[in-house]
Parts: sequence; structure tokens; C-alpha cells
Amino acid sequence: MVYDLLFKAAAETLVTIAADPKHLGARIGLTAVLHTWGSALTHHPHVHGIVPGGGLSADGQRWIACRPRFFLPVKVLSRLLRRRFLERLAHAHAAGRLVFFGDLAALADKGAFAAHLVPLRRAEWVVYAKRPFGGPEAVLAYLARYTHRVAISNSRLVSLDARGVSFRWKDYRASQSDKPQIKTMTLPAEEFLRRFLLHVLPSGFHRIRHYGLLAAGARTDIGRIRTLIDARPSMIAPADQPADDADEQAAAPEIACPCCGGRMRIIETFARGQAPNTHAGTPFWADSS
Repeated sequence: MVYDLLFKAAAETLVTIAADPKHLGARIGLTAVLHTWGSALTHHPHVHGIVPGGGLSADGQRWIACRPRFFLPVKVLSRLLRRRFLERLAHAHAAGRLVFFGDLAALADKGAFAAHLVPLRRAEWVVYAKRPFGGPEAVLAYLARYTHRVAISNSRLVSLDARGVSFRWKDYRASQSDKPQIKTMTLPAEEFLRRFLLHVLPSGFHRIRHYGLLAAGARTDIGRIRTLIDARPSMIAPADQPADDADEQAAAPEIACPCCGGRMRIIETFARGQAPNTHAGTPFWADSS
């Protein structure tokens, strides 16, 4: 649940600040990937986001590009991310959607939980914006590094003996010339397993999500964007959308998803009391990502 709140807060923050006319004034999209680990297998939840350098104007008639070396102010993003995440966390607690065990059992009390959040409201939250990618291939290479990795690769394992498990890790605090020092850490086998299992996500959890213009329901905007930026349109239709349903999509009403802001698409209509897909030839399916 908390990982889900992190996803939503991060996406809402980017979409909200980008839509503000004081900043970009455009509808943007993003692909977000959840990471939960640091180099030493510690619990360090964070979201990597790939965001196009611009977005559609409010009327959908113009592509608004960001400045060459600047996208959005990170301090403004940081403050809004902190507020949105902590608000969602407090609402989840008030609704009884959070459960606490062991040493954290006391946080079930409303007052104790509110006191626990006070330092988080004062701390500076980290939002880091990297320089643009050097083309589509670089974007794919970046995604490939961050999508299907586990907390530690076999290449970082050094040895296993009576002392425990030894592995290489990067010490960013002892960095020299912006490069972290590579060190070796040895943990008892039980502690190594405990840290590793911190990063096993719940079954069925989506650790890669798309929002705004990159959400599944907003795919009709992509063709318009390609036209606006004079890009060559793809001649291949998405696998789950036949190439000849363009007229049907154009005639469908514009309904925005309340979660990601993407365009919702009607896939079936059925009468009250009728089970879904009783008259269609394909199984009922819905993309909840």
C-alpha cells in the first residue's frame, strides 16, 4: 500500500507542477519504475521516472517544450511530493488501511502516528532531475537497467563462509571525484537473507507504471503529438487495438481517468444485470496499470 502511495504521489506531483502555467503549462506523461534498495541492500524505496521534455497544451493543439537545460524546479517538486505523500499516508491510517506489527504496533494509535510523521514534514525530500537522454536507444538502455533487476546481482557476491556472505557495495558518502568507493561488506547469512527479502514485492504488484500522456488510455494523444513535433508516425497498430478502429475511437466521448488523467476507452457496454462479455467474442479484459 505504501509503495502504491509513493507511485501516485510522485506522478501527481509531476503532472500538477508541469500543468502550472508558472512552470511548463502542459499535460505531460511519465513512466515510473519502483526501486526499494540501496547498494548495501538497505530499505531505500524510491521511484525512477522517465519524463518527456514537454507536453501538450491544455487545448491539445500545441506541443510545449521545456527549456533546453531545465525541466521543472526540483525544490517545488520536493515540497509538493512531501505534502501529497504524507497526506495520502495520513488518510490511509485514518481509514484503517495500515496495519502495524512488532516494534511498530504502537503506531496504530492516531496520536502516536501523527507524532511519527512530524519529523518527515520538516525534512527535505530528495527529488533529482538528470540530464536528458541521448536519444531513444539511451532511454531503452536506462529502462533495461532498472526494470527487471533484483536487489543484488551474482557478480557482486564475493564469498560465503562461516563468517557470512561477503559482497561488493558502493559507498556514496566516501565518494571521490563524484565516483563512489567500491567496498566489501560481510553480513551474517540470516541478516543477508533478511535484507534481500525486504525487496521481494507482493505477488501481482506492478513496479512499472505509466501516467498522463503515456498511460494506456491516452494512446490516441500520441499520434497528435507526433504530428505536432513533426515526427514520423508509426505504421504499426498496438497489439490490443486493431488498425481499423480509429473511427470508433475518434467518435468515443473524451473521458479522463481520475487516477492518471489518461483518456479512458469504452471496450464494452452491457445492460443492468447482464454479465460482462456475454455477447462478445473475446474474454473480458481490463488494463489496471
